[in-house]
Amino acid sequence: MPDTAAQTPKLLAPLRHRDFRLLWIGASASLVGDGVYLIALAWQAYTLSSSPAALAMLGVCATVPQLLALLGSGILSDRVDRRLILLGADVIRFVAVLVVAVLVMSSTATMWQLAVLSVVYGLGAGTAAPAFDAIIPDLVPEQDLEQANALDQFLRPAMLRLAGPALGGLLIAVGGAGAAFLFDSITFLVSGLCVWRMVSHSRAADPTDRADPAYSGERTSVLSDAMAGVRFVRSRTWLWGTLGSATVAYLAFMGPIEVLLPYLVKEVLHGPATDFGIILAAGGVGALAAAAIVGQVGLPRRQQTFMYICWTLAALSVAGFGLATAGWQLMIVCMVLNGLEAAGTVAWATTKQRLVPADMLGRVSSLDWFISIAGLPVSFALTAPVAALIGVRATFIGASLLCAGVTLTALFLPHMRDVDGALGTTQAPALEADAA
Repeated sequence: MPDTAAQTPKLLAPLRHRDFRLLWIGASASLVGDGVYLIALAWQAYTLSSSPAALAMLGVCATVPQLLALLGSGILSDRVDRRLILLGADVIRFVAVLVVAVLVMSSTATMWQLAVLSVVYGLGAGTAAPAFDAIIPDLVPEQDLEQANALDQFLRPAMLRLAGPALGGLLIAVGGAGAAFLFDSITFLVSGLCVWRMVSHSRAADPTDRADPAYSGERTSVLSDAMAGVRFVRSRTWLWGTLGSATVAYLAFMGPIEVLLPYLVKEVLHGPATDFGIILAAGGVGALAAAAIVGQVGLPRRQQTFMYICWTLAALSVAGFGLATAGWQLMIVCMVLNGLEAAGTVAWATTKQRLVPADMLGRVSSLDWFISIAGLPVSFALTAPVAALIGVRATFIGASLLCAGVTLTALFLPHMRDVDGALGTTQAPALEADAA
């Protein structure tokens, strides 16, 4: 009789491993807080100023320091204990959010204080992101990577876009934005405690595990490590092509979604904070369902093609924001968009973790995050004037068409689909740079 348990991937399998379980619990807490934070920050910003430019400014304040932190965090996470990096990121965000909670509850908060909070929050997020991505293969065996990434994508919408926004809207309705900020600060304490209890996973402990062929066993400089990461990405189309297309796509649609969606709900459709929370929560439901299906059924063999199809369809769905005339329509658009995005992201994370050497993964992950969001400050800055020029709805539709064109084109770059032939075979770990 065949072993059906071995044939069918199980979504919850990675939770058998203690450290991954602790990471998952801690991330659950902080992501709920992040979802609450997004609602609280947007609502407090529009309380202090009714202009979309105010929230756009906060987006820039968060993104620029996040980018700066990403540059160093990836190198650092390939050198030191990734657990300590995650712990430090939790601590600095706890302090920043707690201070703002006190200011908001005392009715003394100003826009510049929200800007400072956004800067610190961005630093924490940028510090944690590469370490979080890179530590997952340290915590689970290779055969559980698909399910670990599916759980991550299941967790993020469930907490960040479903539980967090819904709770954020409720907290604001009951206790104001200050109560929501206070709750977020507490979640970072919970996350930090879980990370602190994990076993050390220091990359420096294994100096023979080096992806760069020139490595001689001696400690290399920070600049040398950074350039090795750049060379690794530049020599592989599946990496630089994906990161490049993501740069353009995020530049086009992240600003409109982050800045104009709350404006559309509050100022155009005249909905309350709870409507905005429910719309984001609907996106969480879509992503949650997609991640659960992928985690249980598994990814198709042609993972790269699957990823790009999902992301192209997700880009097209952004046009729905510009066409919607009611809150329930925005809910459907969010659900479809986030579901497709989550399915593609599971494929991308799994591909990256299987094909990138362990000691290079922090740097590649930092480049992934950095290149993908480097255009966000520009996107945030341009969103308000573009929307003022052509309208909120036209901005969403134009962003959708541009993103879809970019992602579909990237799929057909030379060597892009070589990954499809390597993944799922014994060739996957040995996939080298593109042939000349």
